[in-house]
Amino acid sequence: NLGIFREVASAYYPFSFEFVVAGVSNFDYEFYEKIGQQKNIKIVYDDTYNLLSVAHAAIVASGTATLETMLFNVPQVVCYRGNWLSYQIFKRVIKIPFVSLVNIIADKMAVKELLQYNYTIENLKVELKKITLNNTQRNHQLTDYKAIKEKIGNKGASEKTANLIVKYLKN
Repeated sequence: NLGIFREVASAYYPFSFEFVVAGVSNFDYEFYEKIGQQKNIKIVYDDTYNLLSVAHAAIVASGTATLETMLFNVPQVVCYRGNWLSYQIFKRVIKIPFVSLVNIIADKMAVKELLQYNYTIENLKVELKKITLNNTQRNHQLTDYKAIKEKIGNKGASEKTANLIVKYLKN
């Protein structure tokens, strides 16, 4: 995963993009040190929400981070490559078409998911270009975000989200 991210950041280096990793201080420092050696990658620790508030786009691992990114109106590409065996078990046991909470709640592919062997340097470059340089794609994702926010609402959003996920898993 780290290698793909670094290669994509290198490809964007000549352009006006700066890659910032939202680090957490209770994670392995050596992991971040490897990333931070690259010219156009910076690590900022324990300040995710401030980073999202100024981000133009995001590369996000699956999980609650996808939902947080959506709440900040930041177009994103969801990327994840896990253990082969775990993935085989997951896809046979859990019968849902999406892994991103954003897509599960939207009940459609609102954000692109690059999973397992689809998470490649070329695929990530293509998808990142769509949400950074293509206003049509970018606006489409932002429109989907608006619909998702209306679906979960403000009051009791956590409970509504949990209920939507449980309902989805039961189907």
